[in-house]
Amino acid sequence: MPPHSYDSSHDENDDQSYPPSSRQSMVLSMRSPAASRRIRSTRASEVDLRSRMPSRSFVFDEHSSLLGAADRTNYTNYRSVPVTPRPPVGGRAISQAGSIRGVGLPKNHSRAGSFGARLASALNLERRGSKTPGMEESTASIFYDDRVWYDQFTSTDWVHDSIADAFRVKALRSRKDFRGRVWAFLDGGQGWLLVAIIGCITACIAYFVDVSETVVFDLKSGYCTDGWYFSRKKCCMGVPHCEQWRKWPQVFSRVPIDTQWLEFFTFVLSVVVLATASSFFTMATKTVVPSAVNLSTLDENLGADSKKRNSDKRSPSPSNSLEPAPEMVYYSAAGSGVAEVKVILSGFVLHGYLGVRTLVIKTLALVLSIASGLSVGKEGPYVHIATCVGNIACRLFSKYNHNDGKRREVLSASAAAGVAVAFGAPIGGVLFSLEEVSYYFPPKTLFRTFFCCIAAALSLKFLNPYGTQKIVMFEVRYATDWRFFEMLAFVLLGVLGGATGALFIKASRLWARTFRKVPFIKKRPVVEVMLVALVTGIISFWNRYARLAVTELLFELASPCGNVDGLTTGLCPRTAEQIPGVISSLAIALVIKSFLTTITFGLKVPAGIYVPSMVVGGLMGRIVGHGVQYLTLRFPDASLFQSCPTGAGPESCVTPGVYAMVAAGATMCGVTRLSVTLAVILFELTGSLDHVLPFSIAVLVSKWTADALEPLSIYDLLTDMNSYPFLDNKVRPIFTTELGDITGRRRPERIIDISSSPVVRARDLRRKLEYLHEAGELDGGLPIVRHNVLVGLIPAPDLEFALDKLVDEDHTQCLMATNMRWEDSGSEEEAPREDPTDFTPYIDPAPVALEIRSPMDLVYECFVKLGLRYICVLRDGHFAGLVHKKAFVRYVKDLEEAPL
Repeated sequence: MPPHSYDSSHDENDDQSYPPSSRQSMVLSMRSPAASRRIRSTRASEVDLRSRMPSRSFVFDEHSSLLGAADRTNYTNYRSVPVTPRPPVGGRAISQAGSIRGVGLPKNHSRAGSFGARLASALNLERRGSKTPGMEESTASIFYDDRVWYDQFTSTDWVHDSIADAFRVKALRSRKDFRGRVWAFLDGGQGWLLVAIIGCITACIAYFVDVSETVVFDLKSGYCTDGWYFSRKKCCMGVPHCEQWRKWPQVFSRVPIDTQWLEFFTFVLSVVVLATASSFFTMATKTVVPSAVNLSTLDENLGADSKKRNSDKRSPSPSNSLEPAPEMVYYSAAGSGVAEVKVILSGFVLHGYLGVRTLVIKTLALVLSIASGLSVGKEGPYVHIATCVGNIACRLFSKYNHNDGKRREVLSASAAAGVAVAFGAPIGGVLFSLEEVSYYFPPKTLFRTFFCCIAAALSLKFLNPYGTQKIVMFEVRYATDWRFFEMLAFVLLGVLGGATGALFIKASRLWARTFRKVPFIKKRPVVEVMLVALVTGIISFWNRYARLAVTELLFELASPCGNVDGLTTGLCPRTAEQIPGVISSLAIALVIKSFLTTITFGLKVPAGIYVPSMVVGGLMGRIVGHGVQYLTLRFPDASLFQSCPTGAGPESCVTPGVYAMVAAGATMCGVTRLSVTLAVILFELTGSLDHVLPFSIAVLVSKWTADALEPLSIYDLLTDMNSYPFLDNKVRPIFTTELGDITGRRRPERIIDISSSPVVRARDLRRKLEYLHEAGELDGGLPIVRHNVLVGLIPAPDLEFALDKLVDEDHTQCLMATNMRWEDSGSEEEAPREDPTDFTPYIDPAPVALEIRSPMDLVYECFVKLGLRYICVLRDGHFAGLVHKKAFVRYVKDLEEAPL
């Protein structure tokens, strides 16, 4: 076999990079298609960035990895660290030996052949078939390289995605003819069309959930003889009672049981059955995460065992990093998903969490969980569902499908659309995305997000799910303005709401760490759902307010007496003597709802916390409102109440519904710490400019109170417990250190040294890659140094892909010098053949590097603003180490937890 040899015609400067002995003895026995070629130096003028990128030869999907073709086998459980999908290559079993990923382990599942893939293929068929030669050239550029999809539990390479999109836009704008201008115009319109599609589909799903859960909820008490699929309101045409609606005691009238007890048994049974069915649907999204991944939970479980961060071991070795630990199980359809959406938008990769399967199962399970009567809301899950819609819709357009950074701009708009349909608040949805979930929110994304929210809100209003021309059930209007003396009550409600929200977080965490720690309950989440549903049915049946659906109860609490039937609701006393009885009934309901909401949060069913927290606050606010109303009626001549008209009715001066809405917003702020977003949502729900000031003051006071009692919101607490590589860009830590304080010592197994030779043995590269995996850095990288000078960096996923393409690792050496290339010893006219031993296309020749004396504030800005995975560290121009984002996050968390 003709050996590789070092080309003597290389550049003179490159000749000094390696010792003479190395240049003379550089004879490589390589088993590769390029065995008859030799190394040749490459001048800077010969380097073409596009030619460095691998070609694209297959269709990607959301489960494809950063590199390689999609695996054709479906898996839902990751029994080990998910492997980057690779095409089958002979001899792979030998080179995989010893890897922690192992041979034959489950790989990332694919959506190839799925309905979503076929739909996207059909919609893009015409566009692919009509590409011009100029456009075909651009498809071979960096935009369509293989490094687009990322491995599970890794971070997005924002810099790479930004550069890739820049090359795509440059190639598109290079066409100056008419067809090129048309392509550029269509490319600009794709984003607007995409967000409009997302808004409309989100509205349709919200319509299905709203209508379905109303019908199923009413089935707990009876059914309509005109059609079982009619809700009670539609069956009776708005009348409270009618002959067409038959209650279950009437159906089973021959059963020798008292009517009330029969109704009680059917009600409790239906609650348990519906909640259990919802939990079984949720169980279908079970995913097992290997113990090597440093996560605690991926659903809303405040009782999860948080994996401790060890700040003393800055660079763990394989011997101490792989401690035995149980595998973590999560259910992607459980909870609201807001915390996970927030982390995904920051760049964390969770395959399948926003897929079609999760979307379908969570939608169906949400209908059952809401209809069961559990103290859960649908508003939080709407954010997750809308984000799933956005992720799936991105497949329609290649510039979003093939670029993870661009995709997250669309996901930000999708999350906002979920809030828009949940509260009927398009402006509030935009602010929610900006304030709560989005990590990267450029100005153009702001306008498209607003357009997406408008499209979603208009579509849902056109569908009219409740038959009232309202987007949500608890939308109310207030005719009277507030009095100045009421400001004291509004401030009090802010304090009470913030304290209630903070105490709810503490109570939920206490419940999760006690009851859910019971081994029997911990291993059987469905049993917990059944027990909570049983308790909910037994308790709530005997209290009218606790028995109502959360949205209907919030509407009754927030409505003025002119909008509801006071005799039916019992919330409209006519005299001062009736007010204490109303307050006592509301106080009992407040205790029941607070208890049920606490034990329900974290169940393995789709569940939101927004409206349940608002209901608790609404009950509390209604109590305060009736208390103030009682004082105005008992002491009409007091100087404080001189502005109140006399003899005009109980609500002529004080409207308890306003107090309920103010306290609802304050309590929700205490739980979620939303501020401006919440004030705008309350304004859009009421449509009252007069009450914007009370809403805003209550929210401000609530946030201050809650921050004093519990620094973290419910979702920030979950994010912190999960050990996500998430850097909060809204709260900047106080740094007094330098980069060198967190830089570990330089380890030979963490670098690739090409000082003596530009080629490295493949089995040595495999060992270095396994070391990164064992240290938990699935998305890490190996710096390439020459004489202690940093000359490049190869990302771990890229290196794994390149190694997996080799036929025989044990006897193969790989080119790692970017200023070298293979040269055929044959005819120069022959087209160059792709050589799998040439790893230079996967090397980043200009990694981001900082001096070791750089202040930590600069490091923080680089990780947050640039979205880097790692930063190389230099000392006087020489390579000194590498700091991974996960190590920096661990340092920031330790800094926050350290005593002052």
